[in-house]
Amino acid sequence: MTTQAQRAQNLSELHAASEILRVVNVWDVVSAQAIIALPETKALATAGHSIAATFGYADGENIPLEVMLDMVGRIVAVAGDLPVSADLDAGYGNPGETTRRAIGVGVVGANVEDRLKPLAESVAAVEAIVAAGQAEGVPFALNARTDAFVRAGDRPLEDSIADAIERGRAYLDAGADVVFVPGPLDVDVTRRLVDGIGVRKVSVIGLPGALTAAQYEELGVARISYGPLPQRVALTALQDVAISLYADGVIPASTRALN
Repeated sequence: MTTQAQRAQNLSELHAASEILRVVNVWDVVSAQAIIALPETKALATAGHSIAATFGYADGENIPLEVMLDMVGRIVAVAGDLPVSADLDAGYGNPGETTRRAIGVGVVGANVEDRLKPLAESVAAVEAIVAAGQAEGVPFALNARTDAFVRAGDRPLEDSIADAIERGRAYLDAGADVVFVPGPLDVDVTRRLVDGIGVRKVSVIGLPGALTAAQYEELGVARISYGPLPQRVALTALQDVAISLYADGVIPASTRALN
């Protein structure tokens, strides 16, 4: 078994590699085991939205931190040598302490969002997260999220790009591993973000209609994740088979015994 510090270093190396890191977000033990079973899986990432929904909470720190970390810890326990990155929302009011507690359940990296708080406050949060990792002896791989696009409102696109680049550079200077810029990013916007923040330093989300992972890789993106979308796909399949069963259908013969 690798140590937690080694798994953290592995995650950083996956971010820096020329091949984009593809992480399919999971939300409980059985979803994690289904992804772990695939040979293509190099790391796991939890989806905060999906974990919250599993327990009946709305997204955005409505789920108690203890409940969320308990589930994340259960996922870490089945992950073996795979590094696990957690969605820690905005840090639950104390990003450093939340990171320390996440490290305590085996996490080696995280997304923490800025919610477009003042830049100085956001940079201080990144510094606190990095310091928590150092104090615990784990080179914590922070995927520092800026909401420059998802909370942009009506401001011009150019302002969002400039804001994302300014924040991204500041977060990297403060010790973040990569910068997560969720939003519908086309080729031009992605290229400008990579040029401004750095090659293999930008992390994106795969949305319906977005570029493919291979296209993002060609543009120099480090990582692609999928947030709550994998859970939505799973729930869509569940609802669709239920509709079929209510119509006197049968369980498809192609169903795999994944539990």
